[in-house]
Amino acid sequence: MTNQLINAKTNNNNAPAVETRDLTRKFGDFTAVDHVTVTIPRGQIFGFLGPNGAGKTTTMRMLLGLLPPTAGSALVLGYDVVKEIDQLRQRIGYMSQKFSLYNDLRVEENLNFYGGVYGVRGERFRRRKETILQMAGLAGRERELTKNLSGGWKQRLALGTAIIHEPEILFLDEPTAGVDPISRREFWDLLYELAEVGTTIFVTTHYMDEAEHCQNLAFIQRGRLVAEGSPQEMKLHQMPGEVLEVDCAEADEAVQALRALKIFEEVALYGALIHVVTPKGVRADEQKPFIEGALVKAGIALNSVQRIAPSLEDVFIASVR
Repeated sequence: MTNQLINAKTNNNNAPAVETRDLTRKFGDFTAVDHVTVTIPRGQIFGFLGPNGAGKTTTMRMLLGLLPPTAGSALVLGYDVVKEIDQLRQRIGYMSQKFSLYNDLRVEENLNFYGGVYGVRGERFRRRKETILQMAGLAGRERELTKNLSGGWKQRLALGTAIIHEPEILFLDEPTAGVDPISRREFWDLLYELAEVGTTIFVTTHYMDEAEHCQNLAFIQRGRLVAEGSPQEMKLHQMPGEVLEVDCAEADEAVQALRALKIFEEVALYGALIHVVTPKGVRADEQKPFIEGALVKAGIALNSVQRIAPSLEDVFIASVR
């Protein structure tokens, strides 16, 4: 029996961080997650992207054992999320969109509470608490009420409570939503530090600049995976056409003029510029005269039009379409 337990533990340690096969979740007649199959190696930052209602949070809740699948299977760290969730809970961490903090408790009281929940006690808890306060930049603010912290500081504290038990995999559901850009950058610096020591990070986000920093990504739309790979692989292989960047006056009107041609895969604003995606197999150079002609006809001054490498946002929009 002892040898069987040792072998089981070894097998789990060698298993991927996440492995799903046809993972499906239905709510009545509505299919929220539709036959999702994905494998995530250990020790990487994995980004799960999709518009609101695409199935990101539902997928994560199944991986956490909070919601049973309707069909299919999911293993996290080698454990079945339905049959072996009790063995798994102490090895995973979770940070929700709304930060699972108690606002009427002080900073250290939140850490004390979550330390107790995860069974972190004694000298180990003292060391973890000190490490987290330093990591989050909250050393010296232990007695401050959580409700008085800004969004960025609450975010760091929430991350601290999620990793107080040193989980092997950390699930983050839109962790930077509503947080200012500086706090977002600082938060991702903390995630890189965690990844460097071997923590697997599964993060849902709709920020494309954050997606660029993930080692692998999956795009989900209407419950189905529509693209998967590293950011670079997606840009090289998942984009159906080529991308032209248009710099012109009156960009809003120019978008309408270009869309009216009905010959492009996509025409979208990117700040003050316009990205035009050609149909699959059509070269960008072949489309330039049409762009120039449409803008001249509309009386819009054109500064430049040039082919560029696709951004992740270009790939995402094309994949979702």
